[in-house]
Amino acid sequence: MHIKNLAFTTLACVAALAAAPASARGITVAVGSSFTTLDPYNASDLLSRTVAKSFYEGLYAFDKDLKPRPQLATGYEVSKDGLTYTFHLLPGVKFHDGSDFNAEAVKLNFERVLNPANHLSRYRLFNFIDRIEPVDDLTVRFHLKRPVAGIIQRLANGTGVMICPSTLKTMDGRGIAFNPCGTGPYKMKEYNPSERLVAVKNPDYHVKGLPKLDSITWLPVAENATRSAMLRTGEADFIHPMPVEQVKDLEKDPNLTISIVPSIMMRYLSINNIQKPFDDVRVRQAVSYAIDREALCKVAFSGFARPATGVLPPQIPGAAIFGEPKYNPQKARELLKEAGYPNGFTTKLWSGYNNSTSGKVIQFIQQQLAQVGIKTETRTLEAGQRVSLVEANKVPSESPNRLYYIGWSNSTVDSDWGMRPVFDSRSWPPKLSNEGYYANKRVDELFDLAQSEVDEQKRNEYYREAQMLIWNEVAVAFLVYEDNTAAYNKHLVNFHALPDTGYEFYEAEWKE
Repeated sequence: MHIKNLAFTTLACVAALAAAPASARGITVAVGSSFTTLDPYNASDLLSRTVAKSFYEGLYAFDKDLKPRPQLATGYEVSKDGLTYTFHLLPGVKFHDGSDFNAEAVKLNFERVLNPANHLSRYRLFNFIDRIEPVDDLTVRFHLKRPVAGIIQRLANGTGVMICPSTLKTMDGRGIAFNPCGTGPYKMKEYNPSERLVAVKNPDYHVKGLPKLDSITWLPVAENATRSAMLRTGEADFIHPMPVEQVKDLEKDPNLTISIVPSIMMRYLSINNIQKPFDDVRVRQAVSYAIDREALCKVAFSGFARPATGVLPPQIPGAAIFGEPKYNPQKARELLKEAGYPNGFTTKLWSGYNNSTSGKVIQFIQQQLAQVGIKTETRTLEAGQRVSLVEANKVPSESPNRLYYIGWSNSTVDSDWGMRPVFDSRSWPPKLSNEGYYANKRVDELFDLAQSEVDEQKRNEYYREAQMLIWNEVAVAFLVYEDNTAAYNKHLVNFHALPDTGYEFYEAEWKE
């Protein structure tokens, strides 16, 4: 057996080293969208999974640099053939209901997501697992169907958390979505998806000295100006995203700290590949040529974004750099004429977000497309509308979206999960996030070949070919890599905005 990460150093040791004085108090976090579910196994949006970290822990978690660290595991061993992972579990951990965390709880949680009948959106993140075997209370063995690169990153991304077995046994999917019960540092006090989520300190948390906050109140606030005003008045202690157009003003406030992190968030325009006229690659190319990415970065993001240069952000291992998509409205008009639309056409342009920045994005894209003859009717969707109209659609031919502004943050920081959920033909809604219904059998084949390939160089060759096909076929119109911007009260420390646009707040505290 090859031994990996068998350090047995627990987070309790880390917490014990922190001796800085802090004031016990709660904080308020204002975010740009409402929450879809508190069930991480069924949350397609990163915000919901991030907020759920208040209540849940997994075997591994990402630190502020997106490096996996042990959380409920202390280490693991992997067999020479890469098909068996044996995890050692942290002792003395209890769920919020007082029951023990053990190997059987791990088995129950993963068997739930691995059961296709449960129709959980994160099924394909873990469907390479064949079975889970409890060896003893503190040892659990994962048997895989095939070797998979990046399994620890998948376990660390905030999906594979431990939900109370009592909750799994007594509640259906809706009950789990509204009633979090885990091993985490906070417990739920109040929850209304569109208004607020209040998480309060878990007094029985298994890490001594944590959490350092009495509570976290999460508030969905779509309007940029309102979030900014709340921070200035003290109604909010942390805001995200920070209104980029107000960065210079906020930087002048001595009571605030500004955080700008180059993110791995890809913003793109999903294009419905199976609906006319977008089933013609020339029309998709025309859409892409019609958009000036440099101007988009300035107009909508105040310069806090960079034009996309490939299918994956450059920070992802295996990312291929193709260069910024060209802005050429004349070429766009020529392609539309070749495709049979010399006078253009009218279609729908939606945003999967209803915050102010996204409103600027689709207004800008609407104006750009109009210049080449594509007239659009715009609409911004709230989280619930996004789910019902786009993400939960079960009949591809009846999908109402045509051009759809959305983003994908690679929560595992690897090439596979950076592309498979968005471009694999087996990832059409409601399974995953291929909301443009792109399909290429060779791309699917390359994903499968790469995922099972143990040689890194060969694996990256498969991924590069897949990226080239996706890029050349304009599966989507790639737009920008957005900087992750946040602002917070100077007294709030260790509440980090991450490159994947999530947050790490495990040791967050308030220092006077």
